[in-house]
Amino acid sequence: MDVVSDLFSRIRNAQMMRKKKVISPVSSERLNILKVLLNEGYISAYDLVEDGTAFKKVEIELKYDGNEPVIQEIKRISKPGRRVYTSVKNIKPVKNGLGINILSTNKGILSETEARKLSVGGELICTVF
Repeated sequence: MDVVSDLFSRIRNAQMMRKKKVISPVSSERLNILKVLLNEGYISAYDLVEDGTAFKKVEIELKYDGNEPVIQEIKRISKPGRRVYTSVKNIKPVKNGLGINILSTNKGILSETEARKLSVGGELICTVF
């Protein structure tokens, strides 16, 4: 199973039900994506949780603007069966700058603005707006 798509599905489903928090299994890729979402202001917080089992989980605090979720759409671009790579020159803005692209680069998982600052391209993981 694709761990990133699972994370996005959990976030989407929780927002449809207007939940304040959602719990997801931990992986380093998920934590790095959550760090970017937190830095860009799409989620309020995330924290590691232990529930007595051998598996760690992360609790994500979702962010709402009034009654509407801040994340209107989170869409996976590069999938396990079809990887999408881009150079720094070809990174297109999302919704005329209202959203962000998240990339996996050799410098780590970064937002498009950080990737432009560091002048690195990479695998286009998802778009968020």
